[in-house]
Amino acid sequence: MKTIWKFLLRINDRQVVVLPHGAQMLTIQMQGHHPCLWALVDPSRPPQQRGIQMYGTGHPATDAGVYIATFQTGPLVFHVFEDREEVLAS
Repeated sequence: MKTIWKFLLRINDRQVVVLPHGAQMLTIQMQGHHPCLWALVDPSRPPQQRGIQMYGTGHPATDAGVYIATFQTGPLVFHVFEDREEVLAS
């Protein structure tokens, strides 16, 4: 049975998130002081590493992959993408 899980993120250019295989990333928003990813997952599936990239507004985004979401923290705005190379390597 599928369910929605939350994953805490760091504000970093790149990071890896471990989700159940085939998880669908839904959105990223601030919860309190932390950016969080919500994903539709099947908990019975094995874990899979997925690459995440964050770009601030106005910063180069030459390696942008598949768009996930945009979120704000204070005056800063970040645009988040899934790294296509990480997806292909899984």
